[in-house]
Amino acid sequence: MSPISVGYSGQGHPFVSVTTASTSIGAYVCRYVQEVTGTERNIKRNVRDGIYNICYWKEQAKGLSAHLYCPGCLSLQREQAAAESLSAWVRPAGMKVMSHRRWQEWEDRVLLEHHDAESAAEALGRTVQSCSLRLWRFRTGRIPMPTDGR
Repeated sequence: MSPISVGYSGQGHPFVSVTTASTSIGAYVCRYVQEVTGTERNIKRNVRDGIYNICYWKEQAKGLSAHLYCPGCLSLQREQAAAESLSAWVRPAGMKVMSHRRWQEWEDRVLLEHHDAESAAEALGRTVQSCSLRLWRFRTGRIPMPTDGR
């Protein structure tokens, strides 16, 4: 059994969350949701419970809940009501849309050649925060260095 939660976060953002211990189910959910919403996810077990918590937020959650809980579908009344309430959510005017552009190997090489988050951010069209975090991940060994495949 893989519980699905639908609702609003403490900050008022819509979410859909799937919790499962099964790698197969987790991988399937990610593939299925990518087909429905275009949102890509990589799953990883959480440390505390050893299970997967796959979360979708804001517009992705709104679209996914509308797909999963279509009118007349078999669901609990409270789940249907929660999903229907998500359909009314509109992104607040001042809220930025975050792009989660995956890092390419050539970008990693440019970042490492610059040795500086600010100049790399300008060269790559990324934020300074994104470049700083990526550099930290390289320095701490959390991600492997890129291969020299120019």
